[in-house]
Amino acid sequence: MAERTITSWLTDMDGVLVHEGHAIPGAPEFLRALQERGRPFLILTNNSIFTARDLRARLATSGIDVPEESIWTSALATAQFLHDQVPHGSAYAIGEAGLTTALYEAGYTLTESDPDYVVLGETRTYSFEAITKAVRLILGGSRFICTNPDTTGPSQEGPLPATGAVAAMITAATGREPYFVGKPNPMMFRSALNRIDAHSETTAMVGDRMDTDIVAGIEAGLHTYLVMTGSTTMRDVDRYPFRPSKVVDSVADLVDLV
Repeated sequence: MAERTITSWLTDMDGVLVHEGHAIPGAPEFLRALQERGRPFLILTNNSIFTARDLRARLATSGIDVPEESIWTSALATAQFLHDQVPHGSAYAIGEAGLTTALYEAGYTLTESDPDYVVLGETRTYSFEAITKAVRLILGGSRFICTNPDTTGPSQEGPLPATGAVAAMITAATGREPYFVGKPNPMMFRSALNRIDAHSETTAMVGDRMDTDIVAGIEAGLHTYLVMTGSTTMRDVDRYPFRPSKVVDSVADLVDLV
């Protein structure tokens, strides 16, 4: 595959830049190089719990310093999508500050009374009462949107049920499938490109997962780099019918390409 001239970068966060609260070797240098050379970039995450400001602070404690404007969450992408679909609409949201803040800043009214959308995000404390309310609103005509399809999330005690798992329960109760905005929907990448005024032909995506980062990058028309510092091994790569543009050991290998 011919090498493209890359002028803009998108990168996943967990498994690429950080692992369990610690910066992956080379990640601070990679992000510093992007900033020093004036390359437009965004850090992408399917996590909708935290605001960009929260995530900036969490990255800072791991030794990675980026402005909050350089972080693009599935909650922000979802809020942008809803604003484009129905400006100044209304939503019943199940989630935490990352989602409710994004919806509010996009001009949305949060309500339990006949909302345009039921929006399901990630939270560590899913309430059966809130899920019941969502089911009834969807049956009453509200459209069903989810920030991301991940079925489990990590915790110190082990996997937790995440957005996709709760969405499946709501779908079973309503017969309505949600529209997922986050990865692997290339919609998340297209909104990120718009955010930094970048073009797919000259943008690269750096990720650690074939089934989200790489497939969405390919579908969005991006050059894709798969790193081996996350959840994917070379044996895994061969199982998929598509391939990244290039496989590298870690983000440290990309510093000189910025």
